[in-house]
Formats: sequence, C-alpha cells, structure tokens
Amino acid sequence: MAQSPSTKTPRSSQELVRGLRNAVPYIREHDGQVFVVAFGGEALTDAQCFQRLIRDLVLIADLGVRLVLVPGARPQINQRLHAQNQPCAFHQNLRITPESAMPLIAEAVGAVQLEIISWLSARLSLASGTGLAQRALTGNFITARPVGVIDGVDLGYTGAVRRVDTAALHAALQHEAVVVQSTLGFSPTGEMFNLRAEEVAEAIAASVGADKLIYLTTLPEHLPSTLTLDEVDRWLPDPEQAAEFSGHLASARRAVEQGVARVHLIDRCMDGGLLIELYTRDGCGTMVTKEPYEQIRPASLDDIGGILALIEPLEREGVLVRRSREQLELEIERFIVIDRDGDVIGCAALYPFPAEKTAELAALVVHPAYQHGGRAGRLLQYLEDMARQAGLESVFLLSTQSIGFFKERGFTPLEISELPPQRQQLYNYKRNSLAFGKPL
Repeated sequence: MAQSPSTKTPRSSQELVRGLRNAVPYIREHDGQVFVVAFGGEALTDAQCFQRLIRDLVLIADLGVRLVLVPGARPQINQRLHAQNQPCAFHQNLRITPESAMPLIAEAVGAVQLEIISWLSARLSLASGTGLAQRALTGNFITARPVGVIDGVDLGYTGAVRRVDTAALHAALQHEAVVVQSTLGFSPTGEMFNLRAEEVAEAIAASVGADKLIYLTTLPEHLPSTLTLDEVDRWLPDPEQAAEFSGHLASARRAVEQGVARVHLIDRCMDGGLLIELYTRDGCGTMVTKEPYEQIRPASLDDIGGILALIEPLEREGVLVRRSREQLELEIERFIVIDRDGDVIGCAALYPFPAEKTAELAALVVHPAYQHGGRAGRLLQYLEDMARQAGLESVFLLSTQSIGFFKERGFTPLEISELPPQRQQLYNYKRNSLAFGKPL
C-alpha cells in the first residue's frame, strides 16, 4: 500500500515560519514610517559587523521603512588629528575644534559618509534588481551655529543644530531614498561646523516627526528592556557606563522630551539585532518611552480574545473555573490586564462583596513566556490597591494550586464558612478549592 508523503515540517523551517508569522504585524506597522538610525564611527571599525548592519538596514528599507542614517566619526577624526599632531581636546564631551582642525575633520566625516553610501548603493542595487527603486543620498539638510564659549572654554568650530530642512528631508524620503546625514553643518554665512551625531539625530527625529530614533551602541549588562524617563535618570549618573552609551542614553531622553515616541538602544555588534528589536515583540535592546511599554490597565471588550487565550488552557486543565465568552463580556469591567505593546500577557479579576467589605481575587494568569519577571505579584498588588480604594477591608481567593505564591504574600487559610454567604452558595465541592484571605 502506498504511503502518503510526510507532512512533518523540519524544525528549522518551523522556526522560520513562526518567525515570519510573528513579524508580519510589525512589518505592516512599520511600512511607511520614518526611522532615524544613528551610530558612532566605531561601527565602521569592525568590517564584518558593519557589513551585516548595512545588509539589515537595506532589508528594513526594502520592507517600506523610510530611513535617515546619522553616522558619527569621532575615532576617524581622532586618527587624522593624531596623524597631523593636532590636539584632541574635549570639554563636557564636546570637541574643542580650532579652525586648523576643520579640514581634517571634514576629510574624516566625508570618508565615513562616502563609505556608507558606497555600501548602501551596492546593497540597494541587489535588493531592487535595477537599483532604481531605492537609492542612497546625502544633502545639506542642517543649518548650524557655533556653540561658543562654555565655562570659559571657547569650543571654536564645534557647532549646534540651528534648523532642520524638514521639507527637503520629507521630499527625499517620499522618493524612497535612504538619506545619509553627516555631522557637518553650515551657517547661513557659509561657515562649516563640527556637530555631535547625537544632536543631529535627535534634531532630525523631532523635526520630521520620526516614529523611532534608534541608536546602535554598546549596552551595559542588566540594562532593562524598557525605560521610562524617570528610570533613565537612574542610569545616567553611573560613572561605570561607557561614554558612548551615556551620550546615547542622554540623547534618547532629550528626544523623548521633544516628542519622539520611542527611542531604541541596540547592541551594534549583535548579528541581526536591529531586525530582532524592530520585528519581534520582546526585541533585544532597550526602548526609552514617555509611557511604559508594558503596563497594567483595566480590561476592555477588545481584550477578550487575549484573556481567553490566557485562561482557556488552564480551564482545560481544571486549574481555573470555566468562563464562556458571553460571561467574560458581562464581567469584563472586573478584569485587569498586563498590556505589552498591544498584546495581553497577563490578567486578573476582582469581584467585590461590599456588604462584607471584602472582595474575591480570581483568574490571575500570566503568559508562560513572562512568568519570571514579577508580573503575577504586580497584578496581585494592583487588585489589592483597587480593593483598598473601594473601601474594602480584606480580599480572599479560592485556589487548587499556587498556594505557596499566595502564602508568601500574606494570605492565610480560611474556612469556607468564613466566605461571604453568596460565595459559599457558589462553592464547588467537587473542585475542593482551598480558601485564603488577607486583611488590607
């Protein structure tokens, strides 16, 4: 008898399919958006990392993202200055730029810019087949001014951004060009100034209304995946952090304050790090935002699908009492959820018994992939705070499992007879759940 061909997909192919499916929402979301990507000149010193970066940038552009690249050139400038016995002095992390250094600085910045455009042009041609759909270009998009004297130190030809030509930038991006903006700027009188890459990047991002500002940098260990503005302040004063990272983090803070919704810090040497950060839910870098990327909030009807996806597996295992979609719709105002970039990764519910000044905690679930970050404890704390605000004096719950978790958080055993009478009537003796309570 003939055997049907095997329909089993190889593991590597399964992972590819799963990755593509998970990436599709992000591909759609980012299509047509403007990303400003900045990186120090250090990125060009490792040829292998740099070529991977160019390849990923071209792929992102091919997926519809409109890119503005802002490369720094500090190591390249230092190299040229040292070769000509020119001083490399800094004040408050700003280069002191004498007039005699400007030709060497312009040479270094120009070489970096040309190298990037050369690599981009080659990869864009391969991506489009003809090279006509996309191209790399540069332009005079920045008007500059001198920084002047700071703390009595004349910084010479070190400049600051005076204005961004947003109309010209938008026109270039509308024509699917990848824009490479150098760190040289010109005054209205034609003077050339040396600018900080971070300032150029944040000014462009704020002026054009970029959807993201991305820094390819070095990342310290134990850096959280998300930082709000208040949390950024706790990392900035750390003297152990590298100057490159500290400068990028400080710039991220300023950019968010100027209205850029999200700033990403990504390890520039991680193979595919840019793609992982942009096209997966959890990313691999650190995102700085004004509001938390992950937050606990009241549930709405739009969250029902996400809540059901969390609780149904536990209902089938008998860990939770089964709830129909209709019942969940009626009780949705009792639920809270953990929202992670639009996905529901945790939920819980609070059922008050006002006459007894108590409330039942129920359906506390966290997605298996996120159970090691203290999220269950935060859900529990959120419900307890809700109960206090409602003037209740205690909370209780019924559980067949996770007993240790609740005991560690101050819950003690209760008799079923100690529950509110209405809840006693609904008690399921077949499940034989244990009751626990906690005074508030």
